[in-house]
Amino acid sequence: MKKTPELLKILVLVAATYASTSALADAAKPTIVLVHGAFAGSSSWNGVIKLLQKDGYTTIAAANPLRSVKGDAASVASLVKSIKGPVVLVGHSYGGPVISEAAYGQANIKALVYVAAFAPDTGESAVALTGKFPGATLGPTLGAPVPLEGGGKDLYIQQDKFPAQFAADVPLAQARLMAAAQRPVTEAALNEPATDPAWKTIPSWWIYGDKDLNIPPAAMKFMAERAKSKSTVVVKGASHVVMISNPGPVANLIEVAAKAH
Repeated sequence: MKKTPELLKILVLVAATYASTSALADAAKPTIVLVHGAFAGSSSWNGVIKLLQKDGYTTIAAANPLRSVKGDAASVASLVKSIKGPVVLVGHSYGGPVISEAAYGQANIKALVYVAAFAPDTGESAVALTGKFPGATLGPTLGAPVPLEGGGKDLYIQQDKFPAQFAADVPLAQARLMAAAQRPVTEAALNEPATDPAWKTIPSWWIYGDKDLNIPPAAMKFMAERAKSKSTVVVKGASHVVMISNPGPVANLIEVAAKAH
């Protein structure tokens, strides 16, 4: 079919309109900032990142220092402040207290997503919340604390106990690599009380596994209900690293939070 000048003009206009609409849709999507927890690193989000990027989300896996809640939160808050537009802040495990603190007073954070995470109230610590309910077996799997110059101690999970304790539903070879590459958290950070948790004012979503041995599932249920979670997903058979073993449900929940009004 021969294209007339008028038809060509129409086709060009339609294409331009589509491109403009697509660009606006991408611009409206919030940036996803992922914060890892203790004994893990930013690469623990790789599976989730792949799915989020496929769906057009700009995603950043923040480097969590694992030194202190206040200091780690300040690091994440600085990153968030540098981002133009809305942000969904996601935290795993000890990353939960960090995002709770980092989000406080940040106008561009539209949602919090807790992935097998702590969400302490004012005065509570990760250790205190773990002890509120039975089921956590982390303590006996920790190795001898590593003294730090200037005071304080670093904590690691014993490598031979890491797979069963931390990542029981991850292939053993992969879990052993994770054990060798684990990043320590300070003992003080796990015992540091929260100050002003942002989950009291920012909507939150929750996902965790019912076979988590680091944080009792009952504790996460309690925290999700206390935070008035918009949606809580419990993944059957999932370990503490639910974002590694089940990236699909985690990415899906993050997108649900990102699209919420």
